[in-house]
Amino acid sequence: MTSAIATEKFRSRNKVEMFDHDPGSTDPTVCSGGGWKDLRDYGGFAAVAMASLLAGNGITKMEIVASDSSDGSTNVTVVKDSGTIAADAVGDQVSLECTAEELAQLSSDNSISPGLRYVAVRLTLANAGDEAVVTYIRHAPRFAESGLTPATTIAA
Repeated sequence: MTSAIATEKFRSRNKVEMFDHDPGSTDPTVCSGGGWKDLRDYGGFAAVAMASLLAGNGITKMEIVASDSSDGSTNVTVVKDSGTIAADAVGDQVSLECTAEELAQLSSDNSISPGLRYVAVRLTLANAGDEAVVTYIRHAPRFAESGLTPATTIAA
């Protein structure tokens, strides 16, 4: 018998989204499924990328980047950088995280006004045929709420 209690602790305090990244390029590319996410009402951002399909040597670099525009068109700034890695087997993972305070400091240091607010994962893949699965986690929301992360997400 399953529990009759409706528990929602983690999902009401974290916005978790998972995306397929299939850029068809070896250029550093913002996660093709995830894009830019607003960090305004959150305390931080974490991400995990996993090599999912290999035509070459998989993920060679992961970065968290921030921008002051919702489409990442201005003031793109590297917040975190994995350095060169070799996620060259299906299932290999890399993760990074940052805080909203780090974005505020980088905004101040680089005279970016009104400030860095939008975040994304940028991956570099070894081969144009390589793919990855990327999980975005925005945490410490200003207001916890039911359904922040839905129990089920089904593509239309």
